[in-house]
Formats: sequence, structure tokens, C-alpha cells
Amino acid sequence: MPDQTPRKAYHASIRVKRALRELGDDIRKARLRRRLPMAVVAERASISRITLSKIERGDGGVALGNYAMVLNALGLLEHLQELAAAPNDQVGLALEEENLPRRVRL
Repeated sequence: MPDQTPRKAYHASIRVKRALRELGDDIRKARLRRRLPMAVVAERASISRITLSKIERGDGGVALGNYAMVLNALGLLEHLQELAAAPNDQVGLALEEENLPRRVRL
């Protein structure tokens, strides 16, 4: 029996929607540069063509795991791993720097 819990409506800021749309477009372009049809990428990512189509449109309702599976199928997964890595977190590094002790006592 399918899960009967209603899905919450997806509401995101314009910046988030734009970023997802651009990510989806970049994924589509990467697929086309590799001359791979949607059916092949969907099969390699173990998702449906409909889900791949939603990803390429930047649908925020698609699970992040599905985006990761598509990036993996295209050989681009390492870029996902770099997104929130410490060297790329300039704000976090600046805040951490402010909280460093002035001196260390033994």
C-alpha cells in the first residue's frame, strides 16, 4: 500500500529557484555534451525519465539523492562533494578565525 502521507508544498525563494534552474540546465548541457540520451542517463542513475526531466528543469521537489545519482552517471559527483567543503566556506572560515584564542596556555 502506498504511503498516504501528504507531501508538503515546495516553497523556495527566487534565488533558490534560480540556482536549481541553472543546475538543471547545466546537468542537461553536460548530458548533451556527452551525447547521451535521457533514457541512458536515467537508466544509469536508476531513476525514471520523468524524474530526469524534472531535474533538468531544476525542480526543487526532486530528492537531492536523485540529483546526486545523475551527477554520478555523468561523472560529475565530485563537484557535489565540494559544495560545502571548508575551503569553499569563506563566511564559516572568517567566523572561525574571529573565535580563535589570542594565545594558548600550557
